[in-house]
Amino acid sequence: AQKELQRILERSSTTTRTKPNLTMPEITEGVSFDTIAREWRCKWSLEDKASLAGAQKELDAILAQTKAVPGVKNVQRVVCGECGDFKVIVALDAASFGEWEKAGFAPEAAFLEKLKAIKGLQRVETQTYTLMTM
Repeated sequence: AQKELQRILERSSTTTRTKPNLTMPEITEGVSFDTIAREWRCKWSLEDKASLAGAQKELDAILAQTKAVPGVKNVQRVVCGECGDFKVIVALDAASFGEWEKAGFAPEAAFLEKLKAIKGLQRVETQTYTLMTM
C-alpha cells in the first residue's frame, strides 16, 4: 500500500516558518499546509434517497470514534443534490496524520465496507490531500 503521508511529505521539499519554533511543510515555494485531510466518498442514487439516508446512518454510527482520533481538527460532510456526492472529510493537523495512517485510518475500512453494502451507492473511494486556510 502506498503511504499517503510519505507521498505528500516527499513532495514537500521545504518548510515555512510561521511563528518562532513552528514550521509547516511546503509542497513547493509558497504552497504550505498545516492540515492533511482524508476523504471518504461515494455517489448516492438521485432516484431513491434511501441510499443517502443509509450513508448518513453509517456516518452517524462512526462519527464519535472518528472525532476521537488524536489530532482531528474537524469532520465535515458534503452532500450534493445535483450530482449525488456524499463525502466525509476528516481533517487532522499535519503532525498527527502519520499516526492515523499507521492505524489504517480507523474506522475507515469498516465504514467503507458498510457503504459498499448499501443498495444504490456507487464509486466508494478515498483520497488524501492537504488543506490550508487562506
